[in-house]
Amino acid sequence: MEQEIRACLYQKRYQEAFERLLPEFQNKVFRLAYAMLGDAALAEDMPQEIFVRIWKALPGYRGQSSLSTWIYAITRNACLTALKAIGAKREVSMEAPGVARAVESRGTVSVPRAGVDVLRFLDQLPEKHQQVMRLYYMEEKSYEEVARLLEWPMGTVKTYLHRARKELAEAVARSKMKKGTR
Repeated sequence: MEQEIRACLYQKRYQEAFERLLPEFQNKVFRLAYAMLGDAALAEDMPQEIFVRIWKALPGYRGQSSLSTWIYAITRNACLTALKAIGAKREVSMEAPGVARAVESRGTVSVPRAGVDVLRFLDQLPEKHQQVMRLYYMEEKSYEEVARLLEWPMGTVKTYLHRARKELAEAVARSKMKKGTR
């Protein structure tokens, strides 16, 4: 599909290229927006803005990177702009009053065998840790892809993943200890 879209772009058939790429990338753009923003309601509004940006940028596409990388870069930049506009999401302590209640009210996804609400704990991580965890595990991106999408060095991606895994494990252990003491 990417080759067909590229062919349309090289022939300056932008409308046709856009009509082909929209269904191809619509869900991917939403998932990346959600991974970066961590808020489903905000992420639902982003694709419209992002695809307007893509439409306007189509004549400038030079083919130096894959179409998906180019679209992910536009998506990432739009999300970073949105995050700046609403203020940096502050880090929240797992023990902060009302945090567990607020997370639980959003609905949960659990790992059935372990009985652990992974998303509840993931939402409590620092924003950078959430981003790498969502891209690496939920979007199944490689280290290289995560580094490229976030424009971070590979070592930073690996460090954040390591720290996020450690924090998640500690949060789950604390949660299990609390349940055991009840």
